[in-house]
Amino acid sequence: MNISGSLTRVLPIEDSSQIGHARRTAQQLAEQHGFDERDAGRVALVATELASNVLKHATHGEMHLRVLKRADGFGLEMLAVDRAGGFDLDACMADGFSTGGTQGIGLGAVSRQAEVFDVYADARGAVLLARLYPRTDRQPDLRFGVSQHSLHNDPACGDVWHLAFNGPDISALIVDGLGHGEDAERAGRAGEKAFALTPFGAPVPLMEDLHREMIGTRGGAVAFAQFHGERDSLTYAGVGNIGASLVTADKSRGLASHPGIVGGQYRKAQPFDYAHVNGHLLIMYSDGLQSRWNLQDYPGLVHRHPAVIATVLHRDFCRGRDDVTVLVIALEAAHG
Repeated sequence: MNISGSLTRVLPIEDSSQIGHARRTAQQLAEQHGFDERDAGRVALVATELASNVLKHATHGEMHLRVLKRADGFGLEMLAVDRAGGFDLDACMADGFSTGGTQGIGLGAVSRQAEVFDVYADARGAVLLARLYPRTDRQPDLRFGVSQHSLHNDPACGDVWHLAFNGPDISALIVDGLGHGEDAERAGRAGEKAFALTPFGAPVPLMEDLHREMIGTRGGAVAFAQFHGERDSLTYAGVGNIGASLVTADKSRGLASHPGIVGGQYRKAQPFDYAHVNGHLLIMYSDGLQSRWNLQDYPGLVHRHPAVIATVLHRDFCRGRDDVTVLVIALEAAHG
């Protein structure tokens, strides 16, 4: 299964009228992607409660929406994001706890409505995740998360990401086209097109395929990682300034890239192999994200859902002067 990357849809939550807009937007997205009336109603309920929590605890924040491609159909991801402390998770999880202007069903009830529910909250703010799938969808949740945003909310984004799943194996790509806007996006999509044909191919010829496809565009930085589930290993190849790390609860190691521009000039992209990576997080990011983050500064975050981790990192380390992509994947052989 191939998942072609898309931007995170961001809805501001700054006054009560925007709660209704978030609810309607999420419900319409669900209906457009195969949710029946009952399942779309669950989406509307969860969106209302998540957005209401933002106003209750932070007075302003955002709702992040993403359609999730599945092997058969689609799911919907919603994240409530704020930058204020004081979030009382225990109180909010209690049924009947009102967030003001809602049915007061509490996040405990929301967690039962959603197939996936997770939270991370500290003095820097809170991120609440809900993923909903149609009741007929019995596929396991794919343990990845991505937060992607263009500079100044431009509809074109020079960053491009792509994921491929093949049984227990995963292949992940990020391309950062030089600059930003339509020309940068054209470069990124050219690279993605070549990658999608053979995402599990041998790394050196695969990078050469991307290079050939990107000639005539601006070119860009490229990195891809191939997780071999049965072999419990990861192969990584990068050219340019895509950052990547393998992270566990007690350590982090950066993955090395080579200098150059794919589609321009670069030396042969020698891949690097990493053994015994099962249970690690793979975090890849474009240079729109500062590189000075450390998950150990966020106690317990490493154990949260990858979508929560990606969103926290974007919230706290986005440079704000370029397109930005953060991709987080839990490396688990059980993906297949």
